[in-house]
Amino acid sequence: MSEGGNMKPNPPFNGLYVPLVTPFTSDLRLAPDALARLADEALSAGASGLVALGTTAESATLTAEEKQTVVRICSAACRAHDAPLIVGVGTNDTAAAIKSLRELAATGDVAAALVPAPPYIRPGEAGTLAHFTALAEHGGIPLIVYDIPYRTGQTLSAGAIDALGRLPGVVGIKHATGAIDATTMELLGSPPPGFAVLGGDDIVISPLVAAGAHGGIVASANVRTADYAELISLWHLGSAAPARKLGAELAQLSAALFAEPNPTVIKGVLHAQDRIPSPAVRMPLLAASTSTVHRATLLADSRVREATTA
Repeated sequence: MSEGGNMKPNPPFNGLYVPLVTPFTSDLRLAPDALARLADEALSAGASGLVALGTTAESATLTAEEKQTVVRICSAACRAHDAPLIVGVGTNDTAAAIKSLRELAATGDVAAALVPAPPYIRPGEAGTLAHFTALAEHGGIPLIVYDIPYRTGQTLSAGAIDALGRLPGVVGIKHATGAIDATTMELLGSPPPGFAVLGGDDIVISPLVAAGAHGGIVASANVRTADYAELISLWHLGSAAPARKLGAELAQLSAALFAEPNPTVIKGVLHAQDRIPSPAVRMPLLAASTSTVHRATLLADSRVREATTA
């Protein structure tokens, strides 16, 4: 058992966190006003907080200036709603990651950084633990480990996750392994003190929260934010029957939104709803097909229509 001085409080990150898309104009320029609206809409609809510069934000194709603008806009929205902002920091260079974390910490507006296991290099569990230990000790900002092996190539065992969760600067994990398996259940059964388990696979967010996750970082919640927030709340309240029904419906929506590479379909739906100026994505992504966007838009709008006609 940890000594009292090392014990962390209850997880500070609960509920729904929306990893916002980055809206572009049709000629691929950043659309800051649209981003500000999306941020405000998500928080007004019940999201606990926002994630900026995640995979869904196409952060790999943003310039340094654009990244600063995105963080500034999301920070302003979170301040207005008294909500936490999480910012993605993805690199396989430990020294570069520490530099980025320090820059974020200096802004004073970021509650935590979302950091994947070092992608592509596959340093092994010992190397991954050393990486996060260095980031926790020298980055100056709380960390949420992003466990997404199909993108990083690095699998983490329950033991490795437990060790990461006991680092003083690590406050949670985005669990996006593509499955709810024995490692998942071991993690949910006895998470480290003060350590939030946040689901990151949209299609299975409902059963993951039912099994004990504290919430989720859910790209699909760019669409129907209030329903995803309600889903997590229903499970936390123990309202199993309505949670199962809503979860099954939202799983269909998530499947449609991820039918082509993320965030191409989400952007297509948001554009169809007149919420962003264009569905444009930057290469190497290509815009989603019309038929895929149409199907996802119908699912996105279905609950709205039901509520209107009820």
